[in-house]
Amino acid sequence: MNHLLSIKDLSQAQLVDLLSLAKEIKANPKQYQNALAGKSVVMLFEKPSLRTRVSFDIGINKLGGHCLYLDQQNGALGKREPVSDFAANISCWADAIVARTFAHSTIEGLAEHGSVPVINALSDMYHPCQGLADFLTLSEQFDDLSKVNLAYVGDGNNVTHSLMYGAAILGVNLTVICPQGHFPDGQVVVEAQALAAKHGGKLVLSSDINDIANHDAIYTDTWISMGDNADLADIKAKFGPYQVNSELMQQAGANFFMHCLPAYRGVEVTADVVDGEGSLILHQAENRMHAQNAVLVTLLAD
Repeated sequence: MNHLLSIKDLSQAQLVDLLSLAKEIKANPKQYQNALAGKSVVMLFEKPSLRTRVSFDIGINKLGGHCLYLDQQNGALGKREPVSDFAANISCWADAIVARTFAHSTIEGLAEHGSVPVINALSDMYHPCQGLADFLTLSEQFDDLSKVNLAYVGDGNNVTHSLMYGAAILGVNLTVICPQGHFPDGQVVVEAQALAAKHGGKLVLSSDINDIANHDAIYTDTWISMGDNADLADIKAKFGPYQVNSELMQQAGANFFMHCLPAYRGVEVTADVVDGEGSLILHQAENRMHAQNAVLVTLLAD
């Protein structure tokens, strides 16, 4: 494991080991307080962030490392100077690069032209750190992930892609329910279905919300990001039947609700669900740090 660009690049053993290490770091933080001693990590962010920035910054500090945050006031990486120069220069000083970018090609460019590990903190195609935190959270609720039935409802996006790869590799049964025209990337679907077949999982795609029955947890994401240039009323009309509410949770038989945040109460999910007893949103948020720390220790610790 030289980088973390996408969950699809991990073997089942590597993914299981990362989740196990995350649990160990979470349970015994003092044992890892010097794991990154003398190491520096540069964070390149093209997009604003709450959970990603804070969880990486504090997580690196808890491991004894040093974090340097660089936002992109001049726009996307590659405009002021080439991505290759960013990667090569930062590799002269830092021990790793964490990048949150618009285009996944930027992440790939950093990994190609740098000489230090690169961690994808979000791109237009993938959100692997979120996916790791999500399956860490589920593994704390279920002893055997291969017995879990997870449903994702809403817009097929980077979060969905990482959930699909992670579920497929771990043997989780995943149902993805989206409005017509908003399904995940076709190539990602093909790859995830092949991984699911290999590892004993099942990936089902549907636009019928009635396929929600018999799931342990429902996961959704904001509708707002996909509608930057669309009227909110039009978005609500298309996605309204896919809102996660108490009726949908009961229809699914789901005890748990998941969301990568930020959440818009009364839009993609109702307040009683997102703030309810079965909501795992703060567990997911906390586990971002522990999952990412497992990645950092795996990539950087001596």
